Amino acid sequence: MFNDKIILITGSSRGIGRDVAIEFSKRKAIVIMNYKNDTDMARETFEIIKAFSPNSIQLQADISDPEQVKAMFENIKKKFGRIDILVNNAGISNDKLFINSTEEDWITCINTNVIGLMSCCHAAMKRMIRQKAGKIINISSVSIYDSKIGQTYYAASKAAVVAFSKALAKEAAKWKVNVNVVVPGLISTDMTDQTIKDMDSEIKKIPLGRIGTPQDVTSLILFLSGDQSDYITGGVFTVDGGLSA
Repeated sequence: MFNDKIILITGSSRGIGRDVAIEFSKRKAIVIMNYKNDTDMARETFEIIKAFSPNSIQLQADISDPEQVKAMFENIKKKFGRIDILVNNAGISNDKLFINSTEEDWITCINTNVIGLMSCCHAAMKRMIRQKAGKIINISSVSIYDSKIGQTYYAASKAAVVAFSKALAKEAAKWKVNVNVVVPGLISTDMTDQTIKDMDSEIKKIPLGRIGTPQDVTSLILFLSGDQSDYITGGVFTVDGGLSA
């Protein structure tokens, strides 16, 4: 299904992004693995990707920096000449009571979760418009429905992802570019393991009675990236075990 498709997954050295990148590589896609600064984890993940997809590459870039995003997409253009699928997975969370937070906290969060995502969409759209084809999947968070104490600006940034994506979907449709949002709930990743202090009590809130896995999210991303989702755009799809129902 994804033979030789050029797929960029931001923040794909660990967590959900890692699983997405590996699963695409197993399906013979050409994966562009992006990471920010964890070179050891990136090396380990890329070895797995490369074993399934020898033409895949890794690109280090901080997506909160527009110049690094431009350089990353210039590298993609020179190497492959196109981009078929963009999965905007990179994101940060820094839980803190709003009254104790600073403008720097807000800006850091928004620069990655919103501006960085928009920068990647902008660069990818330029190529997808020429191709008259493309799939963009933006990752939000269940915090837009069920935010926790300390997640004010994080929740705001993830809500912005949904609003932006729905508007972009309308603009992009004329060029046959699909834009959809995946909203993960409580998923077992490094980020959740570090931020959730009482996992058992959180699981009790989930109707399906378990924490999600990266594979739960990946399966939906694979569907939204494939031909079978060609008539789906502007959608917001929740993977949370019923938490936000």
